[in-house]
Amino acid sequence: MVFCCADLLCSCWCSLAVIALIAAVWFFRDSRQISGIHEKHVLITGCDSGFGNLVARQLDRQGFLVIAVCLTETGASKLRATASPRLKTLQLNVTDSTSIDRALEYVRRETGGKGLWGLVNNAGVSVPIGPMDWMQLHDFKKVLDVNLTGVIAVTLKFLPLLKKAQGRVVNVASMLGRLSIIGGGYCLSKFGVEAFSDSLRRDMVHFGVKVSIIEPGFFKTQVTDLGLIEDDLKKRWSNLPEQVRRDYGDSYLQEYLKVQEFSMRMLASSDLSKVSSCMRHALSARHPRTRYAAGWDAKFLWIPLSYLPTCVVDIFTNALVPSPKPL
Repeated sequence: MVFCCADLLCSCWCSLAVIALIAAVWFFRDSRQISGIHEKHVLITGCDSGFGNLVARQLDRQGFLVIAVCLTETGASKLRATASPRLKTLQLNVTDSTSIDRALEYVRRETGGKGLWGLVNNAGVSVPIGPMDWMQLHDFKKVLDVNLTGVIAVTLKFLPLLKKAQGRVVNVASMLGRLSIIGGGYCLSKFGVEAFSDSLRRDMVHFGVKVSIIEPGFFKTQVTDLGLIEDDLKKRWSNLPEQVRRDYGDSYLQEYLKVQEFSMRMLASSDLSKVSSCMRHALSARHPRTRYAAGWDAKFLWIPLSYLPTCVVDIFTNALVPSPKPL
């Protein structure tokens, strides 16, 4: 019995030593940085505010040659005022092919034949969201055009420059690209970003281009602006056919709005650096990760939940939203 206990104790210590060694090797590998940052160009979309704005300023301070893409000149001028003279801004609408072509020519001139080290596809919208039968086809297209088709269009145009530099593609998906818990085009678009990124990563590995996916939880940005979401839901409710409103009941809208407000207040973090630090690692680490979970809710709630059986997920998600009370 004594020998058995001693053997068991020895086995435990050996197992802990192996785990510690693996963790140390992983940490060392994960912490190694690339060289020549001051010569590398990075293009970031959606820099008017939020994650894009923050990571553009952080990468600029780190020494990267940042080309920050904004939708508006107002957003571009505000960003320039807070960054170094190295940072360049560019107006671009990711849904406009002509605008993308102009951006490509600009980046070609800026990079001077070196190629593009990094592309961060960050631009995105969320509204409209809501029950599926509150939507029209154009509502889905509105979100998909920016969040998915725009990501694909920009990436395909800049791939030759990325292959030349053997650079990085960083696509911002969401934990809602793993769990579809709200209606509308947002979850559809983020599931699509996940699939596109996986296919792109496997194809580009032959050319030295690495692809990473960022999966944020809930954060306080323009995409999760509660005012915009509530205004759209109220307008949508007022325009619904009478029968659809009767199907849901008079109190449904107010209950749904309360759930939205509760979710944002309880889950949404104001620390956007949790996402920007993932973007920076994907661009500056020698061995970037395939996926980055950002935010406590993504790491400890949504992503673990996505691995559970569908019936369990359905029970949980159905508890989050109100049930219709037909008249």
